[in-house]
Amino acid sequence: MKRVIHRLILGSCLALTGGCSATGKSDTFTLTADIPPGFAYVAKVTYVPVPGQSCNLGRYNNVKQQFNREWRTEYKPDAQIEIHRTRKGCELVLYSIQLDINAAYGKDRGDFGGDSGFIAVRDYLDARDKGSFNAVGESQISGQCQWLFRTSGKTRILRKILSCKNTDAQGNVTKGRPFAAYTLDQLPGKTVKLKIKLADEERPYMKDTWVKVPGGWKRCMGDNFEDQHAFCYGNYKDFSTFRMPDGRDTCTIYPGCTENKEVTP
Repeated sequence: MKRVIHRLILGSCLALTGGCSATGKSDTFTLTADIPPGFAYVAKVTYVPVPGQSCNLGRYNNVKQQFNREWRTEYKPDAQIEIHRTRKGCELVLYSIQLDINAAYGKDRGDFGGDSGFIAVRDYLDARDKGSFNAVGESQISGQCQWLFRTSGKTRILRKILSCKNTDAQGNVTKGRPFAAYTLDQLPGKTVKLKIKLADEERPYMKDTWVKVPGGWKRCMGDNFEDQHAFCYGNYKDFSTFRMPDGRDTCTIYPGCTENKEVTP
């Protein structure tokens, strides 16, 4: 019942004031980020028609609004997100924001990793939602990202995967990806900050494929060099070389890329 009443009030507000801007209240909020060097976010904003309208825009007219789509070359940390907008005469209201968190680890276009976060807009919040603002109108979505490494292909070139997890108020990693939920009436004139930390250490993407040694990790050989999975299976003596994204192709230890024969299983 609360959901229906809230949506009816919202629809009336849109019809009378064009998004309530006539009252002097802002109809946007600022999305910004505090993320590690070399990282960038892409925000994909989804709107839905205000309930009670008969308009149906279809997939081509209701295109998601995107910020930092060209994140490699035109990244800007601040984005002004409209809470209401009009498309083809249809009044729309903010529904959700998908956050793509990207970072490059090499020079080739494919040398990047990415994960995601999410902002939901709800009619009411429960205890699991992180949707509070401080005295100056700021809210924070916190998370931690970690690089996971593996080898790929016949040359065993090193690839890296980015894994981002939610964190609690104390900075502890929790389940799920970075997430927060807000109500529509919380957002006008406020600032929502995506704050991401990078884990101090990288780790292998799959267990029992690399062995920890002084100075880094060694890649297990497996059955032979063509073995794409190459699990160790207790063999901590036979290792393979691998290629780094920067072109070095005789590496034996990651990340140092130097020879070290002392192995600690």
